[in-house]
Amino acid sequence: MAMFSAFRTIVARDLLLAMRRRSDVLTTLFFFVIVISLFPLGIGPELNTLRLIAPGVFWVAALLASMLALEKLFFVDYQDGALEQMLLTPQPLSILVLGKVFAHWLVTGLPLVLLSPLLGLQYDLSGETIAVLMFTLLIGTPTLGLIGAIGAALTLGIRGGGVLVSLLVLPLYIPVLIFGAGAVEAEASGLGGAGHLSMLGAILLVSILAAPLATAAALRISAE
Repeated sequence: MAMFSAFRTIVARDLLLAMRRRSDVLTTLFFFVIVISLFPLGIGPELNTLRLIAPGVFWVAALLASMLALEKLFFVDYQDGALEQMLLTPQPLSILVLGKVFAHWLVTGLPLVLLSPLLGLQYDLSGETIAVLMFTLLIGTPTLGLIGAIGAALTLGIRGGGVLVSLLVLPLYIPVLIFGAGAVEAEASGLGGAGHLSMLGAILLVSILAAPLATAAALRISAE
C-alpha cells in the first residue's frame, strides 16, 4: 500500500507540473501532427502509396515525438533538488521511476494514440487498420517511454544531453518500430498482425520489469 501511495503521489505531482508547462506537452503533440500531415503534401494524393507508407510514417513520427520530451523527464527534479529527495525516500526508487514514466506517457503518449484515428483519415486507412494502429501505439508508446527513461537518466546533467539520449535510445527503439509498423502493415494487407502484437506486448512486459530498475541505477550514478 505504501508503494502504491508513492506511485500515485508521483503521478499526480508530475501531471500537475505538466499542466503548468503546457507548452512542452503541446510541442510534442504538434510535432506529431505536423510530421504526419507533411507526408501527404510532399508525396501527393495517390491513395495506394499513402496507405503503403502510413504505418512507417505514424511510427517514426511517434518515435521522434516521444524523444522530444525525454531530456526533461528527470531534469526538473535534478535542478530543484527533488531527485535527491527521491533517492532518500524509503520507497523503492524503481516505483517512483515507474510513476514518472507513467505520468510522462499520459501527457505525451496517450494524446498521440487518441489523435491517430483522425490523422489516419489522411492516408485513407480502413477502420480495422486504424484500430490496429491505435492498439500498437497504445502498447508501443509506453515501451518507448520506459526505454527512453534509461537514456534520460544516464545523460542527466550532461551538457548536450539531448543528442546523447538520441544516440543511446534509438538503437533500442528499433524492435518497437519494426513490430509496431509491421502489425499495421500486416493488418492492412489482410495477413493479420497477431504475431507482431504479441511481440510488442512481450517487449512492453520486459520493459516494465527491467527498465525502472535500470533507470533507478542510472539515476543514482548521475546524482553522485
